Amino acid sequence: MLMNMAGRPYHHGDLRAVLLAGAERTLADRGPAAISLRGLAREAGVSHAAPGRHFKDKGALLDALALSGFQRLKASLDRADVEDADTGTRFLALARAYVDFTRANGALLDLMYARKHESDVTDRLIAAIEELLDIVLAPIVQGQHAGEIVQGDAKSIAYTVVSTLHGFASLTADHSGEEFDGVLPEVVHHLLHGLAPR
Repeated sequence: MLMNMAGRPYHHGDLRAVLLAGAERTLADRGPAAISLRGLAREAGVSHAAPGRHFKDKGALLDALALSGFQRLKASLDRADVEDADTGTRFLALARAYVDFTRANGALLDLMYARKHESDVTDRLIAAIEELLDIVLAPIVQGQHAGEIVQGDAKSIAYTVVSTLHGFASLTADHSGEEFDGVLPEVVHHLLHGLAPR
């Protein structure tokens, strides 16, 4: 372990992971403005210069935190997807996973979608967003082949699905999950069948 002149370590173990975990705690407790590399270094017990080995500035740290969020959300959706099920079942499983992630990680999700609009967003962050969209695209394409979803640009339909789920999750974030669990199947039903009278 390297030491600085004051005797504080430059790094210990997986400092990058420690800094990201600290940043996520601060984000959840006090918001993104409260995050600072110096503060995280102090919490980790390392030199204030040590975070610079992993993140060139706060923006790079926030990008990495957003990327981690997208990767974790993708993993949650991957686990939830039931590939051999019908389109409605797949959508409901993905919807539940998305809403559950949002309720558990509201501040992180806000950061994830805010960072994707930053001018200095990294290629890895853009790729992670595309991978997330691909998970939603799969059941849409399946549903189009099965005649369960209207024909058309699958990506546009995927944006509609993700926007609806994100909006629903945001609207219900401050309420108990049980209160809205029964509503989610109806939301997915309207997504699949539209609002026109039948």
